[in-house]
Amino acid sequence: MAVSSTPARPDVPTTPPTRAPRRARGEGQWALGHREPLNANERIKKDDDPLNVRARIENIYAHRGFASIDTQDLHGRFRWWGLYTQRKPGIDGTGTGVLEPHELEDEYFMLRVRVDGGQLNLAQLRVIADISREFARDTADITDRQNIQFHWIRVEDMPEIWRRLEAVGLQTTEACGDCPRIVLGSPVAGVAEAELLDPTPAIDEIVRRYVGDKQFSNLPRKFKTSMSWLVDTPYETNDIAFLGVDHPEHGPGFDVWVGGGLSTNPMLAKRLGAWVPLAEIPDVWAGVVGIFRDYGYRRLRSRARLKFLVADWGVERFREVLEKEYLGRTLLDGPAPELPTKPVDHIGVHRQRDGRNYVGAAPVVGRVSGPQLARLADAVEAHGSDRVRLTPYQKLLVLDVAPERTESLVEQLRGIGLAARPSAWRRGTMACTGIEFCKLAIVETKARGEELVARLDERLRDFDADISIHLNGCPNACARTQVADIGLKGQLVLAPDGRRVEGFQVHLGGGLGMAQGQTAGFGRKLRGLKTTAEELPEYVERLARRYLAGRTAGETFANWVIRADEEELR
Repeated sequence: MAVSSTPARPDVPTTPPTRAPRRARGEGQWALGHREPLNANERIKKDDDPLNVRARIENIYAHRGFASIDTQDLHGRFRWWGLYTQRKPGIDGTGTGVLEPHELEDEYFMLRVRVDGGQLNLAQLRVIADISREFARDTADITDRQNIQFHWIRVEDMPEIWRRLEAVGLQTTEACGDCPRIVLGSPVAGVAEAELLDPTPAIDEIVRRYVGDKQFSNLPRKFKTSMSWLVDTPYETNDIAFLGVDHPEHGPGFDVWVGGGLSTNPMLAKRLGAWVPLAEIPDVWAGVVGIFRDYGYRRLRSRARLKFLVADWGVERFREVLEKEYLGRTLLDGPAPELPTKPVDHIGVHRQRDGRNYVGAAPVVGRVSGPQLARLADAVEAHGSDRVRLTPYQKLLVLDVAPERTESLVEQLRGIGLAARPSAWRRGTMACTGIEFCKLAIVETKARGEELVARLDERLRDFDADISIHLNGCPNACARTQVADIGLKGQLVLAPDGRRVEGFQVHLGGGLGMAQGQTAGFGRKLRGLKTTAEELPEYVERLARRYLAGRTAGETFANWVIRADEEELR
């Protein structure tokens, strides 16, 4: 859309005029003429489109090494190609937010690989395993955005890594940065018995048209998307989400939600009330991204997410602008989606619509390795499959398994550390990257999560309820802390002896609208409810036992938390 230029400043008169009403301060909205960069991040993007940095990586930095990297590229534009510098070993949480970037960062990178829709074939899985073993010291985490995340990556190796990834149809383009991030999708799209319409063609079209397109490479902040017929992605926490719905007149299509996001100002997405057919999803998606680009707030990074614009405008105005300025037509009204009777769970053995099975398995807190993925690829191939899926819950699925070979695969997965019949604790626990590699983190998360699962498996192995536990190393909620049954936000806390040690602020009873009877909301925060990392397993065990003793028939943990006395929750 056309954007007016900023009017020139008039000459200063010789006599002061009557004081005019003070103009409201601009929020950096391009559509209102506020084009001048208002912070360092906006200046970096204006000085050079971040997508251009790949040429410098391949032609200069990969040959001259880490020391040759321009600081604006290193701390800004590299992200558009999935690269963040990782944390230097040995710096504890007291240094987070205090030390300068060059003091915190190592000369290695985290590399994020897009796996849009969570869909991997066997050749892609083997390339990921090989890159992990050859370039990433065997690291490879499954994130809760369905990405694969490597660590210990050298800039010198990036040209070869890109060559290998792109040879099998994978990419790191806009895996990070102020741009459209990975598109979440159902891990059982195209095979689920309950699915009426597979949105994969729309995901593929969005990626083909827009990922790496400079019209959307400079957004106010990151832009997150979810698209699924089933209610099996965290749709309410995304900037835009498309959720399957059967229109009484027009048939299967998708309901549109906008303005979700967590972090330090969590907000849930809101329904636009619009029904969109599959073929029109890419245009509607691009319209919403366009609104964000043109009307999104750029003055303060803390208010630069789409959720703040949606909150200020309301959905009626947002839909009106989308229809009139970006689509040029009116969207059809549609019904709200029907939620399932219970939350969708892909772990274990499930029947596909073609009579074959898919098998869902759980690593511990999403942590896998190159050798483990190579063995997984061997097991997948040996059982006649070519398709693996990643979930938004740090789990993975193997599709297209013949019924008579299913138990053999389950057993082989167990042998490589991937449990298809995990405990409730292993199934329900997620963790972000944490202080091991992340410069924003304050505490360790992956190792703490593994320790927690092991302790609970030992003490409460036969626990008969599902409790989600999400560990986050800082307030940014990458592990969706606020919408977990037990959300753990990393911070430094006082130990009984007065020392400042790693610990967590506790959020209780959060959740999303994933099934009938569930009301989406953020976890309950009790004044002063914190635990040291060392005491965490004991605290969760105590809380779980109190829930078992005090729940009514069929009562969920979240509902029990609402009515429980504060002392029971401590």
